[in-house]
Amino acid sequence: MNPGSIVVALGGNAVAPPGERPTIANQFRHTRESLAPIVELARGGWHITLVHGNGPQVGDDLARNELAADQVEPLPLGVLVAATAGWMGYMIQQSLQNALARAGVERTVVTLITQTLCDAHDRNLRTPTKPIGHPLDRVQVARLQARGVPVREEQAGRWRRLTPSPVPIGIVERHMIRHLVSAGHIVIACGGGGPPVYTDPPLGLEGIDAVVDKDRVAAILGREIGAQVLLILTNVDAVYRGFGTPHQTAVRQLSLAEADQLLAGSELGTGSMRPKVEAAAAFVRSGGERAVIAELSQGLAALAREGEAGTTITQERG
Repeated sequence: MNPGSIVVALGGNAVAPPGERPTIANQFRHTRESLAPIVELARGGWHITLVHGNGPQVGDDLARNELAADQVEPLPLGVLVAATAGWMGYMIQQSLQNALARAGVERTVVTLITQTLCDAHDRNLRTPTKPIGHPLDRVQVARLQARGVPVREEQAGRWRRLTPSPVPIGIVERHMIRHLVSAGHIVIACGGGGPPVYTDPPLGLEGIDAVVDKDRVAAILGREIGAQVLLILTNVDAVYRGFGTPHQTAVRQLSLAEADQLLAGSELGTGSMRPKVEAAAAFVRSGGERAVIAELSQGLAALAREGEAGTTITQERG
């Protein structure tokens, strides 16, 4: 691997996987387990920015607020995104500092709370589509529906709460991130996609109660700090044509035109892989050298051996 600048996007589900109690002890444990690729990238001299998701965590925080609303003043969703960026950043930063020290890699880690610029008139704000929190049981679904909170059945019997998700336009603190990364610091930024904000002419920046997709934000951040590579780590080993069908086929390499063609069709469905491919294609279209989508344990292999692991998107096929 030739060291350069890389943005790594790590999903919130990697820290709080489905089917397990999301205790803080479990989340610290999974965080420690997920950071081995980052340590190796640091050892290799890469300039690293780490973006993480917060879907399960911000949903839980929102539920905590609502359960305690008669005791303490609840916080709005946009503020909770910032809150998860803070405590999850602390968790990742501490875990990564410890892992680097054990590996004998002398790199510093910093968490920066960043704001994601969006359009206040984005039509996505009127139609909640992004799942947050953990799967709901029948009682929880009924209670949310009674309050008019949108929910969706992702799979048979698996319901999730939905929240608005505007399209990100830019990162307010991009110059600070670029400065820190170029100085050799590992920067944890845009946590949970970053709390979304818009520009109000008289007031300046104002918050939005929504959650921005972290992969799309990672692609924009990569463009704005001049990163060469975007690495999206997920729980699927590659992008698949016909995913979920008997004829599904892993796609190891895609040109930008092929990625656009795949997105124009219906093979990706509406699941979580579509925004990842959209983000990867957007990063390459904006000047990035390559974007890689890979399962967490295969991230380094996908970077080092293009075409053998994960899915790599480039301007043209190599």
